[in-house]
Amino acid sequence: MKRILLVEDEENLHYAIKLNLEIEGHNVISVFNGKNAISKFKEGRFDLLILDVMLPEMNGFDICQSIRLENSKVPILFLTSKSTNEDKIKGLSMADDYLTKPFNLKELLLRIENLLKRSSNTEVFDENAKVNIAGFLIDFNSFEITDQNNEKVNLTHKQIKLLKLFFEKKNEVISRQEILEKIWGYDVYPSSRTIDNFVLLYRKIFEKNLPPSTYFKSIRGVGYKFTP
Repeated sequence: MKRILLVEDEENLHYAIKLNLEIEGHNVISVFNGKNAISKFKEGRFDLLILDVMLPEMNGFDICQSIRLENSKVPILFLTSKSTNEDKIKGLSMADDYLTKPFNLKELLLRIENLLKRSSNTEVFDENAKVNIAGFLIDFNSFEITDQNNEKVNLTHKQIKLLKLFFEKKNEVISRQEILEKIWGYDVYPSSRTIDNFVLLYRKIFEKNLPPSTYFKSIRGVGYKFTP
């Protein structure tokens, strides 16, 4: 039995998918809005996520990106009426599969089984688990940064999550609001000063012998931009 998190706000469709997956022998956990999806995901282990994109309170793309900061291995399938090429490319850049509505039920079930089979039979290699930025080796799994002199710095869980968000959205402006939602969630908002302190720490590590704000730039009134 596989545990599947189903995030779909259209009730009739939601229960139809849930019923068919349960007939196939899976344990389906139901969520109807974006805000609850992330909190439910954190409550236990899941073998697959099925995500709508247009959801109340938080859209599926943001949910996927937030979950990917925590877990890069769990298979994610977008099931959505957003069918433009741009939407498909965006979805497939962060998830494992993308199926548009209306869809054929047998096709959906086959795609789900293929994702479950692939994830259970193959060890997933996370190519972004370790990255090199400006001579620093960042290990997102061990929360460790190693500099050119082989000296190591250990970060907290949230510090490494925010650093990963900066890395994944490099050269883009990230608002404080987005950072708060994706790193801390909707229910617990720290002081915005906490973000400033995180960025100050990154600057001390990566810009030790460089001009201030070489990599981590403050965008007045908006947030930050990471430019490696």
